[in-house]
Amino acid sequence: MSPDAVVVGAGPNGLVAANLLADAGWSVLVIEQQPEPGGAVRSDRELDPDFVHDTFSAFYPLAAASPIVAGLDLERHGLEWVHAPAVLGHPTRDGGWALLHQDRERTAAGLEAAHPGDGEAWLELSRLWDRIGDPLLDAVLRPFPPLRAGAQLAGRIPRSGGLDLVRTLLTPAAELARSRFGGEAPGLLLCGNGGHADIPLDSPGSGLFGVLLAMVGQQVGFPVPRGGAGQLTAALVRRLESLGGSVHCGREVTRVHVEDGRAVAVETADGERVTAGRAVVADVSALRLFGGLVAPDAVPRRVARGMRSFQLDPGTVKVDWALDGPVPWASPPSVAPGTVHVADSIEQMTEALGQVQARAIPASPFLLSGQMTTTDPTRSPAGTESMWAYTHVPQPGSTYRDAGDGSIRGVWDRDDCERFADRMQARLEALAPGFGSRVRARRVLGPIELEQRNANLVGGSINGGTSQIHQELFFRPVPGLLGRAETGIRGLYLGSASAHPGGGVHGSAGANAARAALLHHRVGRIMPWRAGHRRT
Repeated sequence: MSPDAVVVGAGPNGLVAANLLADAGWSVLVIEQQPEPGGAVRSDRELDPDFVHDTFSAFYPLAAASPIVAGLDLERHGLEWVHAPAVLGHPTRDGGWALLHQDRERTAAGLEAAHPGDGEAWLELSRLWDRIGDPLLDAVLRPFPPLRAGAQLAGRIPRSGGLDLVRTLLTPAAELARSRFGGEAPGLLLCGNGGHADIPLDSPGSGLFGVLLAMVGQQVGFPVPRGGAGQLTAALVRRLESLGGSVHCGREVTRVHVEDGRAVAVETADGERVTAGRAVVADVSALRLFGGLVAPDAVPRRVARGMRSFQLDPGTVKVDWALDGPVPWASPPSVAPGTVHVADSIEQMTEALGQVQARAIPASPFLLSGQMTTTDPTRSPAGTESMWAYTHVPQPGSTYRDAGDGSIRGVWDRDDCERFADRMQARLEALAPGFGSRVRARRVLGPIELEQRNANLVGGSINGGTSQIHQELFFRPVPGLLGRAETGIRGLYLGSASAHPGGGVHGSAGANAARAALLHHRVGRIMPWRAGHRRT
């Protein structure tokens, strides 16, 4: 019997969509190319059997803040969130640390000690977030346009500073840090969080993203699933299966069949055709969906035209280490953070991220890193550390130059990846002398390897397309789709990070696709001609 819905891809968005469709009583089949589900939410023991490493993503503040994920009640299906003693840390040039805590007063006290006045300025920013944070986050995560959340946000803006607030939210992260704080530490927290996206720190949008992620971290932390990222996926799969849904792994979907302008089935690499009774949800890159899965003559003209200017985010190099001891920080933090950002200063961070935008391999890359055993003691034996770091690099084949010693070509073969990993490790060694001597095993995943392990990570792009403003909101993935899950093909919905609201493990893109499919099915039953069916 054919399922009501076929979901292509078992990443978090695909699994969220599948769960919501199953909640509505639909029969759902999820088909995944890789031998296991999860997309970029997986963990493994391949580096060292005693160590759990998260293969891709690791910390999940947006999942913890997402009403969509919360509504799935995954704790009933085995998910357990755990937290590091401190949310996030950034070593400073004077040997101190900028630390973010879930207790805002504790965060502010540390910033005040580093520079008088910065504590109160941080609390003022936190209070501003109290007034606008919930409707802003709700508006970001909802389908575009977010009418109800947008109205709530618009109603609060006049009482929260009006045009001054709007200007603040549009101010680039680096300038926001300089204008609101006297010391460096608050800016390191804001800019480091802004650096999670590919928005230059001197461009609009970076400040909003930095504030959002810092404030969400202060509200819900940067939690991780106990036992590894794969446990979040496992809970999503168990929930789906409890509702009668199925996940088939190791099967590549090679075509979405479109007949009379409607998606009716998918075809797998072994030639099997799976009919979708009501909808196909594609948790795949927009490049893959409109560049091969759907036949070119079935792609609407406005979509095909828009995809010609679709922009990927930069590539990524990720390094995992199995350490036989804790990170030997030269100046240890007072409270151990799970997430650690590494940059010498705001200016140096801006320079490194700017080099990537200019298609240069950064000489001193900005690192986002994680002390996973510090956060979750189940990740490795007592006294050791499961550690990782990643940074952005130009897409394979697009490098203009190496801003470092000129030894890295940007083709991201094994030699390039290992040389660049040495450059990343040197950044940690400078802050933690003896780091290298504690490495019992190292794994380097460059842009090519990341894509081989997850086809959605095209060239190592982890956000499904650039997060810069020209490809967000109603421009995502292309202007013709108006920021919605609909693809211009009836019964086919884009439910990946390529769709609004973009990257991050929050489930919104998958939820938006599921809701659109359910709505269109209901409308089609009431008014069949409105859904593209013949009147009877």
